Amino acid sequence: MNDRLSNGTGLIRLLAPGGLPRPVTTMGPDGCRRFVEFFLATIRNPNTRAAYLQATAAFVRWCEDRGVRDLRDTQPLHIAAHIEQLTASHAMPTVKLRLAAIRTLFDWLVTGQILPVNPAASVRGPRHVVTRGTTPVLTADETRRLLDSIPPDTVSGLRDRALVAVMVFSFARISAVVGMNIGDYFPEGKRWQLRLREKGGRQHIVPCHHTAEAYLDRYLEAAGLLGAGDRPIFRSLDRSGALSDRRMTRNDALRMIRRRVRAAGLQRTVCCHTFRATGITTYLQNGGTIENAQAIAAHASPRTTKLYDRRGDAISLDEIERIAI
Repeated sequence: MNDRLSNGTGLIRLLAPGGLPRPVTTMGPDGCRRFVEFFLATIRNPNTRAAYLQATAAFVRWCEDRGVRDLRDTQPLHIAAHIEQLTASHAMPTVKLRLAAIRTLFDWLVTGQILPVNPAASVRGPRHVVTRGTTPVLTADETRRLLDSIPPDTVSGLRDRALVAVMVFSFARISAVVGMNIGDYFPEGKRWQLRLREKGGRQHIVPCHHTAEAYLDRYLEAAGLLGAGDRPIFRSLDRSGALSDRRMTRNDALRMIRRRVRAAGLQRTVCCHTFRATGITTYLQNGGTIENAQAIAAHASPRTTKLYDRRGDAISLDEIERIAI
């Protein structure tokens, strides 16, 4: 769903006046226009846009089911009840994100003079403090086993190996990796660089690790993609198993990763973010610093980077045996 909503044309179609729910249409033409503008004009990150659209659409449907015929009639009690219901069925980060989406939407309607006050301003979400990351992490041996298990005798195998390597060795988010064009892998002096587009449209340049460089070179050569600077590096496969011209999506990458992990015999639950956490943890285990890991990962705060530091996850038996009773 997120990939569909991230597409600009699909989003415009979903938010067309005829497709808007009744609590929105009853606000009148100005209210409808302001509602649509919130998604199309103010949110540039496609993943944030998709998440906010999903959150607000769920809230509007919830209100409509409870007799709220006009979004301007929304009261703090409605929002608080909706958040309370979400708290019982969703993870705390999801609940906080949905409240943020609702609050931001109403702020936009207030500044557009559709509403006099923001009914979500007084609603407090659940308290949620994160001190330890929950993303599954592979060990260095498991990561090497996965990379070595991907057969290099097909273009799809070379693509998959290069994609995993870029994520591991650059600490990159999957959206930044699948968003790369061939020209974003470029030489600078004697080394090759990776240009990644991070959250907020920021460009982030990272030196390419020699292993990722070797895998990328072999993949691009085998795929005949050398020199095609403005075309996607990582592409989906067509029905015949050949590379298409279509850019891989995050969901394409996730399905590929889960398939490759199973084929490698790794009995682990992984996601695309696993390789970002794996790269950071391995880097720190080998003497890297939090400050440099933060710079490579393009984190705004070292607190975020520390969530990926999983060196202290394992509690040794020796420590347990210190409980001498």
